[in-house]
This record gives sequence, C-alpha cells and structure tokens, in this order.
Amino acid sequence: MVEVKNVTKMYGDKKAVDDISFTVKSGEILGFLGPNGAGKSTTMNIITGYLSSSSGTVTVDGCEILDDPKGVKSKIGYLPEIPPLYTDMTVRKYLEFMYDLKKVKLEKDDHIDEVCRLVKITQVEDRIIKNLSKGYKQRVGLAQALLGNPQVLILDEPTVGLDPKQIIEIRNLVKNLGKKHTVILSSHILSEVQAICDRVLIISNGRIVADAETENLSKVLGKSDKLRIQVKGAKANVIDTVSSLRDVKAIKTEREHSDGTYDYIVEVSRDTDVREALFYKLAEAKLPLLLMQSADPSLEEIFLKLTNETNYSKQGGADK
Repeated sequence: MVEVKNVTKMYGDKKAVDDISFTVKSGEILGFLGPNGAGKSTTMNIITGYLSSSSGTVTVDGCEILDDPKGVKSKIGYLPEIPPLYTDMTVRKYLEFMYDLKKVKLEKDDHIDEVCRLVKITQVEDRIIKNLSKGYKQRVGLAQALLGNPQVLILDEPTVGLDPKQIIEIRNLVKNLGKKHTVILSSHILSEVQAICDRVLIISNGRIVADAETENLSKVLGKSDKLRIQVKGAKANVIDTVSSLRDVKAIKTEREHSDGTYDYIVEVSRDTDVREALFYKLAEAKLPLLLMQSADPSLEEIFLKLTNETNYSKQGGADK
C-alpha cells in the first residue's frame, strides 16, 4: 500500500532523514517510534506530500507522489500533531468546509454524518470548536482526516496532550479505524505503540534502527539470556543452589514477597537452556520453584538501547 524507498531529506548540511526505506501493507497499523527530533514528522510530511524529499521515492497504492501528487493526496488522510482546525467555526461547518476543500465525491450530508458517528462527535457538531476539550478537538481533527474515506491514515502524535481517559478513547478509535484503513501512527509513547500497532519501526537520527512486529519486537531485537524465577526458601540456599549450575553466570535477588518467597534474575550463558536442570536442582534441594519465565527486555529497554547506540555511533564513539 505504502512504499518509502531510499528517502533522504536535507536541511542545509543536516540530514533530517537519512536514506530510509520501508513498506506498509494494506490494513496494517504501523507504529513509527522515535525520540523527539528523530525524523518522524519529517518522514510523515514527505509521505503526505507536504514536504518534498531531497532524494528517494514514495509510492501509495501504485501512485508515485512526484508523478501524481493529487492522486496520492486523495488516498491519504492526515492528522498533524497540531490539528488544522478553524476554531471559530462549528464542528459541522468546519467539516463541510474541509469536504469542499478536498473535493470529496461522496454524498455530502450522509458522509459527514457517518464520519461524525465514527469518531463520536455527533453530539458536539453544532458547537464552536474553540469551546471543545482537547480530546474532542483531536476527534474533529480525525474526522477531517477521514473525509473522502482515504485508504491510508497518517496520524502524527494523535494523543499528545490528552488526559488518560482521552488517550484510551483515541487509542480505541484508532484501533477500530485500522480495520478499514492502513494506518501509520507516529509516537514517542511506547505503551501507545504496544497497545495499538501491529508493527513497529524505530527511527533515530533520521535512520531506521529496528523493524519488527510489535508482539515479537523484544524477541527479535532483545533476545534475553536471563530468566526470572520465584522460589520459596532461604535466600542464601537458593543463590548457592542456582549458582552451582555450570551455565549460570550470575543470580541476583529482584524482590521479596510477604510470604517469604523471593524473585530472582538468573543470567545464563548465551544460547543455553538451563530450565530443566534448574528445575531438578531446586527440587533436589527442596526449594519449591513457583515461577520461571524468560526475562525479555521491555520495549522501553529496547528503545533506549537502540537509540543510545545510534547516538553513540553517530558521534563516533564516546566523548573524550
């Protein structure tokens, strides 16, 4: 549906986007993740045609943006970080204005009614936009992006500045939109990406440093050599017993529970499986094993590791 190929964007001698390539399949919700200033918004503006790239191509549903900019834009609904609202208009008048501006071919009243129902703003459509809450303004911004039923939705930080309840509402709305649209969602909020997206791209310093399905991200990019175990028994005995296994490199106590059990993190040699040996060793020592699981790194840990590594590499190593 969307193909970005070797796109670079220069501002003077600074590369805001550095030769990035990726594709987004039809019906996919892609999370575009990165720290502030990483190049997320620049990339999204290039895809929508609001910015031109210095080199590279963007194709949407077979249309190349430089060859057919109007055709590409007609296939895209865009919600910038700051929604483009005319705040002195009522919601209805604003959507009618945007309908005319976009030259939508669908029946006007029915289509606007449908969009209002979809984003749940029917009850405020006669109110002036400047009097709405931040959450409702964001919904109105989404409504304008949906006018014309575009195949692709590009949402730049759609929940920024919202309260927790509004964030959940917008997340659920975006997830539902993903059933009928291809969605590219930019964010630096990790929990948001995990909650909404099928796949994650992580960008740092204008370059893509990771690309994986959300549920497999920690497995693909942060394969763990650690186990988390919960064992009942004297802490010293547990540490001595576990440490006696050949492939265990280290064990540390993570926390104590009120019933006298402890959680431990066990670091093992790379590419070894000690689970069975660990089970029997603890059983032999009469130390009940209550829980054992892989201590996969969190998305936060992966994100920090990848972006810090990119910064380090870009600077040519550590500061001297």
